[in-house]
Amino acid sequence: MTTPASGASLAPPRHSPDLAAHHGPASLGAGLGEAWLASSYSPHRWREECGVVGLWAPGVGEKLADLCYLGLFALQHRGQESAGIAVTNGLHIDSVKGMGLLTEAFREGRPTLDGQAAIGHVRYSTHGGSLNCNIQPIFAYSPGGFVGLAHNGNLTNAEEVKAAMLAEGCLFQTKTDSEVILNQMARANREDAEEAIADTLRRMTGSYSLAILLPDRLIGARDPRGYRPLCLGRLQGGGWIIASESCALDAVKAELVRDVEPGEMVTIDRGGLRSRIFQKADKLTSCVFEYIYFARPDSILDGLSVWQSRFEMGRQLAMEFRGREADIVIPVPDTGITAALGFSQQSGLPYLEGLIKNRYVGRSFIMPKQISRETTVEMKLNPVRSNLDGRRVVLIDDSIVRGTTSARIVSLVRRAGAREVHMCISSPPITQSCLYGIDTSIRKELIASNMSVEEIGRTLGVDSLLYLSQEGLLRSVGDPGNKRNCLECFS
Repeated sequence: MTTPASGASLAPPRHSPDLAAHHGPASLGAGLGEAWLASSYSPHRWREECGVVGLWAPGVGEKLADLCYLGLFALQHRGQESAGIAVTNGLHIDSVKGMGLLTEAFREGRPTLDGQAAIGHVRYSTHGGSLNCNIQPIFAYSPGGFVGLAHNGNLTNAEEVKAAMLAEGCLFQTKTDSEVILNQMARANREDAEEAIADTLRRMTGSYSLAILLPDRLIGARDPRGYRPLCLGRLQGGGWIIASESCALDAVKAELVRDVEPGEMVTIDRGGLRSRIFQKADKLTSCVFEYIYFARPDSILDGLSVWQSRFEMGRQLAMEFRGREADIVIPVPDTGITAALGFSQQSGLPYLEGLIKNRYVGRSFIMPKQISRETTVEMKLNPVRSNLDGRRVVLIDDSIVRGTTSARIVSLVRRAGAREVHMCISSPPITQSCLYGIDTSIRKELIASNMSVEEIGRTLGVDSLLYLSQEGLLRSVGDPGNKRNCLECFS
């Protein structure tokens, strides 16, 4: 079940992977290598936003995999395409991976090794990424032992680094940029594993939060600009956990200690926890989209409540909505709910449920194909006619990317009898593609990059359309001077 990445001296894994139909070619000539590289890192193929968990808990035995499962379950919103867990006792690895939700990926059981450390990963794919070989965690075997990796983020220099490694004869088993990190770690000419990892990360640019599994330790690392979140917690009865969001710590009854700092690497072993800064950046640029959409509202990221941030986005929207009239405020569930509550409090308009969500349908934003997104909207939402009929409605949503989903939602509300529909978005217009791991589509598909706000409003069929200003967004996340947030997708 483990997947060794090539480019290092391999030792036999405990389980042998079945990758014949999925991984890259066994030997690459220059032309074939370039073609495969292009197919893997085409600018029209968007990288994944994922969730990672790592646990160091030598005393819990076979329950370690269950704790990892619970942590991943809390992060299921970050990835619904595939999942994997790997457990080690220092000598062997037991890894189980599969496609689908956690309940599908682990239908035949979870790792049963009596281990001391584990890492886990949930992933959502982008265009062309739904392959078994891309399921994480992934592994390499080097003279120093195995290295396992779970990665959230996107490397912006992956093409360059991978091309150089291919030219040296390095082989790749997957089409993910995560394997570039793994192979570089395995190939690093360093006796000390932590120095090898630090050297590797200093070569990488872009976004990453990592859970790294070694025979005798667990390592967590976050990119120097802090694009992707990562937090550290203490397990009851001893032991540690690292995770993409604090809600994963709550799931295993762990205490949130702090966030892993940008450019920090934390190492946990039998000697306890130690920390080092492997690289500093001149500016922090955490992804503000985590607060707008991606993170769970009960999470705390970099010391800031996601729920409180979204509530404040709604309040700021209401302030910017002044001068217009309406009867009720309704959210697009789920990520519009908290902002709608804030809008209602600030404006004094009643908050009502106008759309009911079918809880058994996934998040349309992370469906890999447009036809899936459009079909899912009809399956996922149904209007409450008694709350909408004859009323002037403020419809709150977190963002508009392509516009197709929003247009269908507006149509649902109109057909339920709404007299007017005023759409308010708790983020600025998305005009640029994201390089750092959020699937915001290629630029030509972004409706705000091709139309004015008035044109978008006419396309969606609303009476008015209001986006939250960048200033209002920054005030909502407590950063009015923009000292720590990335806004590149808005500008």
